[in-house]
Amino acid sequence: MNNRKKLKLAAIIEGTGWNHTAWQHPDMPADASENIDFYVKQARLAEDAKFESLFLIDVSHVGAGNFPHYLSMFEGVSIMSALAMKTERIGLAFTASSSYTDPYNIARQALSLDKISKGRASLNAITSNPGGMVNFSRGHLSRSDQYPMHREFLEILMHLWDTYEDDAFIRDKENGIFLNPEKMHLTNYSGKYFSVEGPLNLSRSVQGRPVLYTAGTSSTFVDIATTYTDGAFIGGFTKEAVEVTSNALRHKLEEKNRDPYNFIIATSQNPIVGRTEAEAHKKYLELVQLNPYQRIPPPLFFGSAEQIADDIQEWYEEGIMDMLMIKQDHPHGLRDFIELVVPILQEREIFHTDYEEQTLRGNLELPNPSFRKI
Repeated sequence: MNNRKKLKLAAIIEGTGWNHTAWQHPDMPADASENIDFYVKQARLAEDAKFESLFLIDVSHVGAGNFPHYLSMFEGVSIMSALAMKTERIGLAFTASSSYTDPYNIARQALSLDKISKGRASLNAITSNPGGMVNFSRGHLSRSDQYPMHREFLEILMHLWDTYEDDAFIRDKENGIFLNPEKMHLTNYSGKYFSVEGPLNLSRSVQGRPVLYTAGTSSTFVDIATTYTDGAFIGGFTKEAVEVTSNALRHKLEEKNRDPYNFIIATSQNPIVGRTEAEAHKKYLELVQLNPYQRIPPPLFFGSAEQIADDIQEWYEEGIMDMLMIKQDHPHGLRDFIELVVPILQEREIFHTDYEEQTLRGNLELPNPSFRKI
């Protein structure tokens, strides 16, 4: 498949990392997951490398056996708002669960982040572990409620982000006219799970709406993603598994007369890269030897910079992904990928060398959505 877009890159900033071991590495601050200086450093690394976005996965239900990162981590909107003031061009994506939160609050938080960052905000709206519902007074709901509730949540988000038409705010000091009230629209949504009147008290985004993702692999997820969102975050432990979901998304987009070009399929990997295969293996063993009782499987993208660049190019050219999201495993995983792999991708003209636009949508090559009057 020929992709007209350049490959997009995102950095998943997870503090101490996705596994149980990395926090023990001498080069990793043990408190990285709640260390603002560490997050700023990672954000600037990614922005200097011209990544399109930062990305934060979130959890709201933990126990002592969770990954160390999940046991002490920043709330998404707070950390992304802080990083908005330390960056200029990179996108800022946080995760929120429709299973736990109310759409009005999330709509307002995401649009506030968008205003603070001047059009760089993105939301990954997901369903979550039913166990966490008890933290949000929703213990009476079950897993069967999650997807119907998710549909309502996404519908309301889009309505609220279109509270105001693009030119609703006149702000004419001389004549004392701040707003054209005819261009302010109520949501007036009443569903099984949510009832939201509106309006939202923020003007429309410079990028139309914050970029909206959802995550999953199921057929219901595919239907929801292709109905409501600008992109999908898909998982899989093999290339074949990722490809199955990717193909399902593209086919469903075509069925719904949506242009697959105007949709971002993103998947995450945790590459361990070296100048040689042996150097990469040495970095992997550093993690394994920290705690031999915690198994760390080798990542899919593992080896020399040329090997990993070849794998990425293959996935990209076969249309399996539009965006690769880099999860950090080794404490220098993001830095190593940027220093060793990104230049190869740029030389092959797969990845860009500079930001072309001011907004996240612009850099993702997504059109601004038109105002949707209810």
